[in-house]
Amino acid sequence: MPALLSVNVGLPENVGWHGKTVYTGVWKRPVPGPAMARRLNIDGDGQGDLRGHGGEQRAVLVYQIESYRHWERHFGRGDLEYGQFGENLTVEGMPDDEVCIGDRYRIGAAEFEVTQPRVTCYRVGLRFGEPELPALLVSHHRPGFYMRVVTEGHVQAGDEIVKTAAGPGSLSVADTDALLYLPGHDPATLRRALRIPALSPGWQGSFREMLAAADSAGGAAGTALQPPPGPAWPGFRALRVTAVIPESADVSSVRLAAPDGGGLPPARAGQYITVRIPRAGGPAVVRSYSLSSAPGASAYRVSVKREPHGVASGYLHDELSPGDTLEVAAPRGEFVLDPAGSGPVLLISAGIGATPVLAMLHELAEAPAGRPVWWIHAARGPREHPFAAEARSLLASLPDAREYLFYSAATDQEARDNGARRGRLTADTLARLGPPGDATAYLCGPAGFMADLRQALAAAGLDAARVHTEVFGALEASTPGLTGLTRRPPHPPDERGTLQGTPPGAGPQVTFARSGISTPFAIPGAGSLLELADACDVPARWSCRTGVCHTCVTPLLSGSVAYSPDPLEPPAAGDVLICCARPVTDVVLDM
Repeated sequence: MPALLSVNVGLPENVGWHGKTVYTGVWKRPVPGPAMARRLNIDGDGQGDLRGHGGEQRAVLVYQIESYRHWERHFGRGDLEYGQFGENLTVEGMPDDEVCIGDRYRIGAAEFEVTQPRVTCYRVGLRFGEPELPALLVSHHRPGFYMRVVTEGHVQAGDEIVKTAAGPGSLSVADTDALLYLPGHDPATLRRALRIPALSPGWQGSFREMLAAADSAGGAAGTALQPPPGPAWPGFRALRVTAVIPESADVSSVRLAAPDGGGLPPARAGQYITVRIPRAGGPAVVRSYSLSSAPGASAYRVSVKREPHGVASGYLHDELSPGDTLEVAAPRGEFVLDPAGSGPVLLISAGIGATPVLAMLHELAEAPAGRPVWWIHAARGPREHPFAAEARSLLASLPDAREYLFYSAATDQEARDNGARRGRLTADTLARLGPPGDATAYLCGPAGFMADLRQALAAAGLDAARVHTEVFGALEASTPGLTGLTRRPPHPPDERGTLQGTPPGAGPQVTFARSGISTPFAIPGAGSLLELADACDVPARWSCRTGVCHTCVTPLLSGSVAYSPDPLEPPAAGDVLICCARPVTDVVLDM
């Protein structure tokens, strides 16, 4: 009979880690006597990061003494104590390969339901003293699991654990964990998992995304989900400039073609290309620009706004001429028009943010499917309004299209002459337009503009999953658990070198394209691209830091890397997991 060996609780505390402070509740300690298991946690317990831990679906974390013994043998340790893995309940029995999602258990006076495996997180490695532990928990099929509290009640060490119901589908904790984190995502098993009501909403969402990818790739039962195809060509290739065309007072378009006159690989509407721009007396600068051309065009078009003191935009506007060549990385990006949709489409932009949604408008016009299309654009005035005639012509070709223009710095006459409204496009003005609640929206513009309009669309009834945005600069960082951060703008490592106290100047060159930073990787024998990004204050997204969760996946625009440790599932071609990657050659990262 399975039994409860220890009840462990702990409130969040600040812990030093790599010169930073982590606010974490992973330090759990045994409780003498009974403890009350409540809907959100056990009395006296807490979590530091509620995005990945805690809440009703993750009220109680369970780990087995059998896994303790496994890790004692693996690491040659004999100092492990109850709560060492951050668990609330240390149990005997209930192995991960037998306990299933949806199983119910009575322990003491409380009843629990299994909801999901443990979330991989660097903090369990921090607590245990082994940074690679998050990956090992998955690869050794010993993650542990969360339960929700069905009936509140007291529990204590020594209680018997009685199984009261079996979860539908008979999908074990270990198999569920492997389905998310290990290669071979079988569509049939994904569907099986999604039929289990007890599976937590977060894991349901991940499995739905994986199943949608499998279905779009033609995956069938028993066929593992195949990774998406990589970029159309590796690294950078030379493309010939065929034209430089002024579009407005501050925007010019550059047309790029294959030097041999052949066609270029098709891009999806909304994708971007990355351009390496020469600079006299210094290293080339790297910039990414959305494609404004029709997806099936034989040449690419990027449209670039002149920025004050902008090295890249100044070169493209003032020095580039037809016949020149530019080094270009293949089209990339997930901000793309969904061709399978059937409801209304909202294309919303401000300023130069019109470029990716203009490509989407081209696609909608070339293959009209009768979908209502709303074109909503904001500009300062007619002189700063590129593509006005082009967009209007495309909209006129559609059976059900409407256009709304907003000029923030135009006269009444200028607004009337161009069919625009005076004033800014704000959440209030968008709400007054009455966008349809069943629409899919694509937004591109300044960050504040997109945040405000996302809220307006949510208030209009749009599901957040149907609102897509494109970010110009670096993505927002995700640094779970870190507190007291005073992030500076991205910068090269300081004069002391990069990590490990090594002298600057050694190692392959690493370019963070969105952040505009290029610096040597000077970390012999240790370190990762993520650690270099941290040293440069380049915004990064991460969680496990051991190649499990893929939160840190980043487009690799050029170059090659090696992994240490090897990720449990390699990223798609053209991507890199920066948390465990080191550059082998000079690399350019889209971050």
